[in-house]
Amino acid sequence: MERLLELARKYADAVSVYSRDTVTDSVSFENAKLKDIESSRQSGVSLMLFKDGKMGLAYTRNLIDREELVQNSLISLKAGVEAGYELPLTRSAGQLHTYDPGIEGLTTEKLADECARICDFLTARVNAQVNTSAARTITTIRVLNSRETDLVCRFSSYSNYFAVMYPGSYSSIMHITDAKGFVPAADKDLSFVADTFNQSQKEVKAKTGRTRVMFLPYTTYSLFWRLTAATSGQTVYEKVSPVLGKLGEKLFSDQLTLVDEPHNDTMPGARGFDDEGTPTRNRPIVEAGVLRSFYHDRYYAWKNGVEPTGNGYRQDVTTRPGPELAHLTVKPGKLSFDQLLKEMGSGIIVAGAMGAHSGNILAGEYSIGLSPGLLVEKGEIVGHVKNAMVAGNVYETLKEVVGVEDRVYPGHMVRSPSIVFDNVSFAVKG
Repeated sequence: MERLLELARKYADAVSVYSRDTVTDSVSFENAKLKDIESSRQSGVSLMLFKDGKMGLAYTRNLIDREELVQNSLISLKAGVEAGYELPLTRSAGQLHTYDPGIEGLTTEKLADECARICDFLTARVNAQVNTSAARTITTIRVLNSRETDLVCRFSSYSNYFAVMYPGSYSSIMHITDAKGFVPAADKDLSFVADTFNQSQKEVKAKTGRTRVMFLPYTTYSLFWRLTAATSGQTVYEKVSPVLGKLGEKLFSDQLTLVDEPHNDTMPGARGFDDEGTPTRNRPIVEAGVLRSFYHDRYYAWKNGVEPTGNGYRQDVTTRPGPELAHLTVKPGKLSFDQLLKEMGSGIIVAGAMGAHSGNILAGEYSIGLSPGLLVEKGEIVGHVKNAMVAGNVYETLKEVVGVEDRVYPGHMVRSPSIVFDNVSFAVKG
């Protein structure tokens, strides 16, 4: 990479080189039987050239021909992408414990043993299809630029998923584990999935109307997705954010606090710097219902005339960095799950979400199919409902928090507890 940097500097005002290498081993079981064992490696290098206020980008899966990569970047400069910002000079990005050496001894045989143990536990308690998977991943990222920034981060992760499927559907009660190293599935989590499935196995009827709704941790992304879009430096620059000009205002329930936590190295993927080499820091986005901050990569920080916040991330080496909340966490509340059910009283649980992209995301609108939806009466789960949905606007729903669970779970887009909201529109067919 150093040779690539030196070569590219001959043609440009500034240069940034980014590499990512990811090794993954995974095992999956379907209907409690081994389905797949897979091993994969994905690696690549991205080169960004900056010249006369413009940026060019090219990438490769190897560095066999550096001159070709530089020439491809020079060709992409002709597209005229503006980039008047300066690359970061980052000498050090702090000490985070992102790597568990024990991950190296986690073989596919051990992953299969854990999946088999989970299947044995669940099939002894439910009369339904059990699916599970487990994977270990080791990722190394390096950011090098012409201002002498040279940063390396290596992190490990172990993930496990298990689910009990409702007959004749893709709906399930599920659980996800995400950690830096191997963590066996806890009996309490296995029991939660088995017990919740058994309690909700009966199909029941529910009435259309406004009611209390609990979003389980793996479904809250369908709400907070709208908020992350609204607080992005990109939507702020484009002046399409509905919360533009509202920093410091109380917009939501005081039970809601959302923090971007890249320095939380108890979880996998902690980062001392983003994919541009900008130092990261923990920052509240919403604090006790008050909007505290927007987030920026270097491009949109430059366009908005503010400092970058260390939120410039890439989807992979083929893309340029963009603003992203990669470590968003909803802070836990004070109620256990059972206490939350009692507090809820009666209503619907969103245990799985379909069509989370539906509705005008920037406007905060959501319309979510339930897969499944669980009916709650007098603080008890009494069955599941079919052909049902919830809908609303997050700028109203997030004001109506009834309670927040005292435990945070990994999930898509956001780590979150279960949350109960009041006065949500619920509709069921028939």
